[in-house]
Amino acid sequence: MERKEELELIVNGEKRRLKAETVLDVIRHFGLEGKLVVAEVDGSIVPREEWGETPIFGGMKIELVHFVGGG
Repeated sequence: MERKEELELIVNGEKRRLKAETVLDVIRHFGLEGKLVVAEVDGSIVPREEWGETPIFGGMKIELVHFVGGG
């Protein structure tokens, strides 16, 4: 059963409406799970091992930095 509530968040400087409960849900929404990503929520870095247990609430500012290789 789907419990996730749609929230208005600011992700990388843009207002977004997402169905999410945790930082991991936001990472998955953007297709970044399993990639080299740093997640910052309201100015604090959230360690990868805490993404699934770190709740998010409407109005939070989330920065996702995705590293890509290449030259």
